Amino acid sequence: MTAASPAQAFALLHRPGDPLVLPNAWDYASAALLAAHGFPAVATTSLGVAAVHGLPDGQEATRDQAVALAGLLTRLPVLVTVDAENGYSDDPAKVAELVATLRDLGVAGVNLEDGKPDGTLRDVGHQREILAAACGQGVFVNARTDTCWLGTGDTLERAEAYALADGLFVPGLTDPEAVAAVVAATPRPLNVLYQPGGPSVAELAAAGAARISMGSLLYRAALRTALATVLELRGEPAPALPTAAEIVRMLAEPR
Repeated sequence: MTAASPAQAFALLHRPGDPLVLPNAWDYASAALLAAHGFPAVATTSLGVAAVHGLPDGQEATRDQAVALAGLLTRLPVLVTVDAENGYSDDPAKVAELVATLRDLGVAGVNLEDGKPDGTLRDVGHQREILAAACGQGVFVNARTDTCWLGTGDTLERAEAYALADGLFVPGLTDPEAVAAVVAATPRPLNVLYQPGGPSVAELAAAGAARISMGSLLYRAALRTALATVLELRGEPAPALPTAAEIVRMLAEPR
């Protein structure tokens, strides 16, 4: 990748101790609004994209929708990184093809997780093969491990195994001491997920995080605001912020 490439520009935003705060969009309008307010980069959220289209999240059902949205968002004056679930395939060649397609659309980064549709983790060696195929395509590859999310597997083992990627993402990792331990275990910039009620951006920065993502939070907050607005007309109190699990339960089953 050249110094002028979207991937290189995106990589430079990952600064341990001074992290990139990365909001996640679910459609063109949400991304355009974020870009208009000065965010240098915008990610997509697989849950939001799935929900918009009435499809299940994390079930390899939204590849076409994710690619189509990426093509729209790269028209905006903002760097774009795509939440591509697990690459929508167990075949490294097909994942590499997806990443190349996103690169050709102007995408700066891609997020690839090791979680499987059945709620288990991919074999470490298999995931390394997929990451190896995705790397070298001119896109910043963020290797996500769902060890904390699913409560299984060894986070530090996977942090070491995924060091061939450009970045490491561990959603569910919230304790600042645990964040610092993972930072020390990998040469790659660490991405964590912001959670309301959890550590502040300043606390995560002090622990060494280089990127803080919003995940589905903004999409869920938008749903809460919409529902609160109409419930107010009926004299009813504002609802709680819906959880990701609640949104997932509303989505269609895989076909």
